[in-house]
Amino acid sequence: MENKTIARTLRLLSQLMELHEVNPFKIKSIANAYFKVDKLPFALKDKPLDEIDKIDGIGKSLAGKIIELLQTGELKELNDIIGETPEGVVEMLSIKGIGPKKILIIWRTLGIESMGELYYACNENRLIEAKGFGLKTQEEIKNAIEFKLAANGRFLYAQVEGFANTVYAQISEWLIKVDNHSSLAFAGQFRRACEIIDELEFVIGAEQVEEVQTRLETFEPLSLIAGEDCFITTTEAGLRIKVFVVDKSDFYLEWFKLTGNTEHVEQVLKLTGDGPFKSEEAIYNKAGLAFIEPELREGLDEIALAKENNLPKLITDEDSKGSLHNHSTWSDGVHTLEQMAVYCKDTLNLKYLGICDHSKTAVYAKGLNEQRVFAQHLEIDELNKKLSPFKIFKGIESDILSDGSLDYSDEVLKTFDFVVASVHSNLRMDESKATARLLKAIENPYTTILGHPTGRLLLSRAGYSIDYKKVIDACAANKVVIEINANPLRLDLDWRWHRYALEKGVLLSVNPDAHRTEGFHDMRYGILVARKGGLSADKCLNAFSLEEITEYFNAKRG
Repeated sequence: MENKTIARTLRLLSQLMELHEVNPFKIKSIANAYFKVDKLPFALKDKPLDEIDKIDGIGKSLAGKIIELLQTGELKELNDIIGETPEGVVEMLSIKGIGPKKILIIWRTLGIESMGELYYACNENRLIEAKGFGLKTQEEIKNAIEFKLAANGRFLYAQVEGFANTVYAQISEWLIKVDNHSSLAFAGQFRRACEIIDELEFVIGAEQVEEVQTRLETFEPLSLIAGEDCFITTTEAGLRIKVFVVDKSDFYLEWFKLTGNTEHVEQVLKLTGDGPFKSEEAIYNKAGLAFIEPELREGLDEIALAKENNLPKLITDEDSKGSLHNHSTWSDGVHTLEQMAVYCKDTLNLKYLGICDHSKTAVYAKGLNEQRVFAQHLEIDELNKKLSPFKIFKGIESDILSDGSLDYSDEVLKTFDFVVASVHSNLRMDESKATARLLKAIENPYTTILGHPTGRLLLSRAGYSIDYKKVIDACAANKVVIEINANPLRLDLDWRWHRYALEKGVLLSVNPDAHRTEGFHDMRYGILVARKGGLSADKCLNAFSLEEITEYFNAKRG
């Protein structure tokens, strides 16, 4: 075992001991040994074992640990303390810029046990409430986590979008000088608006194919290398990029092939054969199919629906009439209730806002007790007079407790216009218990919307296991709307279950879960996955007009 490995092991032990608040003198001793071992001018593995305790700064106790590592490759004391620590908390120790003292607060005070939960807490502005944290520290932690997640080579769509558009503009500008009559387009996962992006694909339809291919190798922004069928590079952040160059006469066929997943492409090509084609519409037309939007090309039931000319008219950004499930400074939001409402009204031109601050169980997020609920309702009444005809609906994000009940009495719940019921705690239930918990919450007559149904955090935390069909069937039976949480970390309910919900007659609602005015723009990502799931505006709650949604809420309460 090399010195650096021994040093890292001792450092981890000292960090975990600090988390578990072991004797500070013992912690300091092991931490000092880490620095000492890391700087030794010789290899400990080459040193006689009986001489290790004589090295300056290493006594008998530490020498025993080093010998154990050299002989067995592990340290029992470290294994024991790791066993007492959540895996995600151990992982957080690797985040650059935060040490054990801050992680202890994150874990013990805020109840955060994974990197994904920590990243989401940064987005929700929750860290600044804890002792020793501020906006700057919160932003540094968020950036450090983003860097660490990127190292795995997988990215959220929202993380890639800005960069992708920049690269597109760079290639487009370059093509004007090289082959002015060429075509350029996104393909693959990005064009299908997949929630996770493994690689970014572009296709160029060139009149001068050889010229474009030759000069692409000197295209400075990307440092591309010629591969078997495309040009490839990987960014410093770890994102793989592919650029395909095809003859312009083959552009639409190749664009089609490079967009859909394998099953979708193969099914369509069986009906068409090879082109050439003057558009993608011409490809589907020859196959006897209605045009299928890129988001739907996932090899599910879209081809059968296209044969019957029964594809949904997919929802668009412009269909949203209001924004439901949002937070303000009443709980863990950044902006005041009035600021959130005015932004929706004047900047986004929406007709209504649903405010859903956290409920009383969410003490970590300054959840509202009954007295504060009443006070907030008074403010809403005043703001509704001031901002009319724009309307703020009185909502709450009520925690679903472990037994499935909501954390207010019926007397309080009936004072809200609508209730978003969400799970925020005890996420490790098995499937049957987690499902039973949600079913009880759905059956509560005051539950209007089931919030982020699985609690997942993409690339960070798998959602808790549930029986999707039972949960969706229960929502259908109890006329409960299911949320598509538009936060790009969540995008929950997963789009793969939207079709089943829609078939059962369940309404969906694209909710930003905004904790600041900028958060409203996450609606875009919710709309994209809603389109993948086949959602149309008439089946989306927040696409209802002010009059329609007022009537809907009144009917539900009645």
